[in-house]
Amino acid sequence: MDVLARIKRLIVRRRFRFSVKSLEELDADGLELEDALEAVLNAEGIKKTLRSRSPRRDRPGEKLYVIESFNYGGTLLYTKGKITREEGEEIYYFFVSAKASRGGT
Repeated sequence: MDVLARIKRLIVRRRFRFSVKSLEELDADGLELEDALEAVLNAEGIKKTLRSRSPRRDRPGEKLYVIESFNYGGTLLYTKGKITREEGEEIYYFFVSAKASRGGT
């Protein structure tokens, strides 16, 4: 199954979480949690896939998906997240970052 479709299905099933950082970024831009969800649901593709180099990540080298898309109000948002697994099952999409896109991010 396409990764973006998997992410969208997790969101539709309300299987997502936001990091404190992502919530702070949304708030700083005057955006709501729903804005980030709308942007991912409206996305036509994943902008890029990164391998995490942060020692704070659950697993070294885990995949992070960067998605840039518009919410229903027309604001372009930048989101970055990962699909988290527990006991071999996808449990949720975790937003690592979510903010208004500034271009070139």
